[in-house]
Amino acid sequence: MNIHSEKILILDFGSQYTQLIARRVREAHVYCELHPFDMDLEAIREYSPQGIILSGGPKSVYDAEAPAVEEALFDLGIPVLGICYGMQLLARHFGGKVVPAGKREYGHADLMSKSTPGPLFDGFFIDGKSPVWMSHGDHVEKIPDGFEVISQTDNAPVAAIQNVERNLYGVQFHPEVNHTPRGEIIVDTFVRKICRCKGQWTPGKIIEDAVARIREQVGTDKVILGLSGGVDSSVAATLIKRAIGDQLTCVFVDNGLLRLAEGDQVMATFAENMGVKVIRVDAEDRFLQALAGETDPEQKRRIIGNLFIDIFEEEAARIANAIWLAQGTIYPDVIESAGGKTGKAQNIKSHHNVGGLPDYMKLKLLEPLKELFKDEVRAIGEELGLPHQMVWRHPFPGPGLGVRILGEVKKEYADILRQADAIYIEELYTSGYYDKISQAFAVFLPVKSVGVMGDGRTYEYVISLRAVETKDFMTADWSKLPYALLSRISSRIINEVRGVNRVAYDISSKPPSTIEWE
Repeated sequence: MNIHSEKILILDFGSQYTQLIARRVREAHVYCELHPFDMDLEAIREYSPQGIILSGGPKSVYDAEAPAVEEALFDLGIPVLGICYGMQLLARHFGGKVVPAGKREYGHADLMSKSTPGPLFDGFFIDGKSPVWMSHGDHVEKIPDGFEVISQTDNAPVAAIQNVERNLYGVQFHPEVNHTPRGEIIVDTFVRKICRCKGQWTPGKIIEDAVARIREQVGTDKVILGLSGGVDSSVAATLIKRAIGDQLTCVFVDNGLLRLAEGDQVMATFAENMGVKVIRVDAEDRFLQALAGETDPEQKRRIIGNLFIDIFEEEAARIANAIWLAQGTIYPDVIESAGGKTGKAQNIKSHHNVGGLPDYMKLKLLEPLKELFKDEVRAIGEELGLPHQMVWRHPFPGPGLGVRILGEVKKEYADILRQADAIYIEELYTSGYYDKISQAFAVFLPVKSVGVMGDGRTYEYVISLRAVETKDFMTADWSKLPYALLSRISSRIINEVRGVNRVAYDISSKPPSTIEWE
């Protein structure tokens, strides 16, 4: 069976949690895609999903311009699960009534089962109760004919509804978020039991499918790939190597914005140990010259991305029959850049590898990971036999230290940051905290502060440390590292890195802050 033969369609109404719904479906080993709520009905028929999930959203269903689906959607005979706004839309469509809640409900709530909970809640409740995460200002006051209430909370007498005969279900809470313990059971039940998906989306089958598609797409052409040493490009390189062998040539562009000794590590891993053809390009001077005087984060990203492509064009011209440019683009990159596939998400920052290729560039684009979330990429990396430390390395941005140096990028700043970051990461590994947190890095602040070393006054730069814990990188909490560990890291950086006399620790969460500083 083809791994795309069974799939779930998620229609996005603008919820900040929509990607999490997709993650939960994928965890049930079923393929899914996010599309805008106004996806054409004929396109939905052609897509032929086994189930449809309607996401939450910030609007009210009774507003004049409230987003809605085509009415005939509910006549397709496809199981539907509405979440939050999706449930309210479902209820209103069939004649129910949605009104502003007398008391809005945000955060933790205790969900209580009403009589027989129904198939969606099979195995979910423990002694008739379960904690869930609410985020709504409206509620269903009157349910439609043919539906029944299957759960409630103290503030939401209609917390879940169902019409078993038509396979229509709605929940007012968010089963997709981590704040709803056991919420994955509801998504899994909908996908596997109600939609009757068998679960073809597994690492081994994804690899088989990707290898076959790469071979079919590429044929006997040559492929050039930008190797950064990060998880995404490393997995892409290994996957393509398995598919087409020596037809792949990797170009490792040392842009002068990498971590300490990272270039040598990349060459050792791929060229020496894995037999992958890797061309190393020393382009530090070109990148620093291009970035001189630029302080805007978006412009820095564009400069780095465009120059990266220029260098690829130059290297590709030297490789006979190089037709394809491979990139480690993953699904969140596609979604988050300019609204991505759904077209409903706000663009927070551009991604260096999803801006498309310039018209003059002769290479075609090969993106074998563009359907995958980061955790799926890691699972595939382990299945392919990549080193654990590489697979579970913390995310590193495409523009590298260029967006971890605030403002203008200079070699002096990059050298200072490299050393400070290396000490930070080394101490996290030594203490056993590296694998306990999701992402950690140092940031260079182009401001100076007064300090004292020995008997002398100093006036030097500031380094800020960042460490976060998250399961999805859409929201994140700052990591509560032990004071003793932070003290040791700070002491080492100030003592060992010339030019730094102050170390700060970032205790901001996402939102309202982003994980990266730029």
